[in-house]
Amino acid sequence: MIKKLLFWASAFGLTTAASPSFAEDVLSAGDTSWMIVATVLVIMMSIPGLALFYGGLVRTKNMLSVLMQVFAIVALMSILWAVAGYSLAFTEGPFNSIIGGFDKVFLAGITPDTLSGTIPEYVFVTFQLTFACITPALIIGAFAERIKFSAVLWFSALWLFVSYIPICHMVWGGGYLGSKGALDFAGGTVVHINAAIAGLVICLVLGKRLGYGKEAMPPHNLPFTMIGAALLWVGWFGFNVGSELAADGTAGLVLLTTQLCTAASVLGWLFIEWISRGKPTMLGGASGAVAGLVAITPACAFVGPMGAIALGLITGIVCFFACTKIKSTFGYDDSLDVFGVHGVGGIIGAIGAGILCAPELGGVGYAEGFTMGSQVAIQIEGVVITILWSGIASLILIKIVDAIVGIRPTEDEEREGLDATSHGEAAYHN
Repeated sequence: MIKKLLFWASAFGLTTAASPSFAEDVLSAGDTSWMIVATVLVIMMSIPGLALFYGGLVRTKNMLSVLMQVFAIVALMSILWAVAGYSLAFTEGPFNSIIGGFDKVFLAGITPDTLSGTIPEYVFVTFQLTFACITPALIIGAFAERIKFSAVLWFSALWLFVSYIPICHMVWGGGYLGSKGALDFAGGTVVHINAAIAGLVICLVLGKRLGYGKEAMPPHNLPFTMIGAALLWVGWFGFNVGSELAADGTAGLVLLTTQLCTAASVLGWLFIEWISRGKPTMLGGASGAVAGLVAITPACAFVGPMGAIALGLITGIVCFFACTKIKSTFGYDDSLDVFGVHGVGGIIGAIGAGILCAPELGGVGYAEGFTMGSQVAIQIEGVVITILWSGIASLILIKIVDAIVGIRPTEDEEREGLDATSHGEAAYHN
């Protein structure tokens, strides 16, 4: 935790010449090795993890379209991040409360010898690149099976710069929310709420899938979904533990809280599903795992082990109802429950971090000048800002994309399936 705070202080010029010399000025082989592994783990979360998790949940005729969307988004976001995304997220700019500047466009000024804290800056660039890849990839689950591939690429590219990067800078890059003391260790607001609100907006704009509510649309391959969820669970340790940017005691705490919250959320979801529906399902277990991973993401370095268990149990139960009762009550077609899992889970985790951080609840305690009330207030402010920013930006962008390339396939194309009509391929052959 100390190393991460010192890293941010150094990165944004908050240390002074009179400050003592800290280890962040010296390359750490241990930290560097861990961060390379963490980066690869997060890439694994997207491809193959998220791709298989989503792919198994759709119908056979749309399996490849989902895999293709995740695969292409990872490729496209990687290039855009290197060209300008990193600079806009992690340098200072004239509108620094909201977004950074252009000092490191095309990664200018970064060399193999440039350090970010105790690790090479190239490693930090790549680690943050993986977050920029998986966040827009999460969005596609909300409108799976009914969107043009070209529209996915256009929207993802625009959304990276208009929504992801500003929220990232506001929280992690020296902007407004971070400067106010908002707690978001690994992306509750930046990643999950941001993506979930975008997905909800687009699914409402697109409308429901043909036949939704009238014909069965069961997942076509739950073993793929389970494998994808398991890969997400494993890869999430890179996501959360890697966000410490060091191999230290706080990384150990994050390792444990991530595991415990996820496990508790699985059990919470399964128990409430068992009680309300008579049988616990594999889909429920996988969904509960992802919900728990989402909730612990912003809180993992601030809560204690027992707090993580409580957070997981609450999240599993609440997200179950969000994906069943709330969704059916309002009648929207969030295909793979992006809002119910990532949106609701992210909100629970973001606000829960402010509560469970309390030392009397086993947390690490508050920063100087903060109380539970003041911390929860800034956590709520961060959630509200993210919801409004992502919602408004996503609505504007999807309308622009619709005007440029159109966003929905024809009814005949949707009935035939996007694998054949968008990509000329089939996932399976008889």
